[in-house]
Amino acid sequence: MKIGVIGTGTIASAVVRGIAPDGHVITISERSTGRAKILNETFENVSIAANQAVLDRSDVILIGTTGTQADAALTPLTFRSSHIVISLMGDMPLSHVAKLVAPADAQATMIPFPVIATGGSPVLVCPPSPVVTALVGARNMVVDVDDPSQMSPFLAAQATLSPALTLVATATDWLTKRTGDADLAEAFLTTLVANSMKAAPLADTLTALDTPGGYNQRLRVRLEAAYALLLEGLDELEQT
Repeated sequence: MKIGVIGTGTIASAVVRGIAPDGHVITISERSTGRAKILNETFENVSIAANQAVLDRSDVILIGTTGTQADAALTPLTFRSSHIVISLMGDMPLSHVAKLVAPADAQATMIPFPVIATGGSPVLVCPPSPVVTALVGARNMVVDVDDPSQMSPFLAAQATLSPALTLVATATDWLTKRTGDADLAEAFLTTLVANSMKAAPLADTLTALDTPGGYNQRLRVRLEAAYALLLEGLDELEQT
């Protein structure tokens, strides 16, 4: 595909890294010059251009600005009716994107995560888009969402990633102080957690770890108050 990317923030850059090895002709905007330069130097098929030139060279356009910057970035640009636009902006309704990129086809909102750079990322897509599936579906988990209202619980739930990683990071720091080996502590815990999550359904793994009086059960019980706070936080995020 001939792909243009407006905005090269963290997520847009990760998407470029994930799709560039597939041989697409990719043109990225000059915004975030440092990231754009690194991508250009890393991949022969990634070039840099001004925003309008990005559109002129491309058929599929990924909008990777933030919602607060989109109006200023997109209003001066001229889109073609043949352009297929995929928004990476979870904070802007697709209906508003459609107004900014008319007469182009604002086909879907796509919400990936940084791991898309190497593959294995869940990718939320609303509404379902054959272009997104063709672009990232081979190495990632595409989650098709039919209605924008259904995006809210997914976006809230994904916020558990940072608290979960912070829990592992905190335990890693604790283990490092006991062992004096930071690399070993991190490798031990990240391997343990990652492989345990992939080995079986969560319910089965949790049951296996619930040995009465065992280390895992004792620590889980001690942290039970935090789980109630987690659910309160998810409810709050879903409403925003």
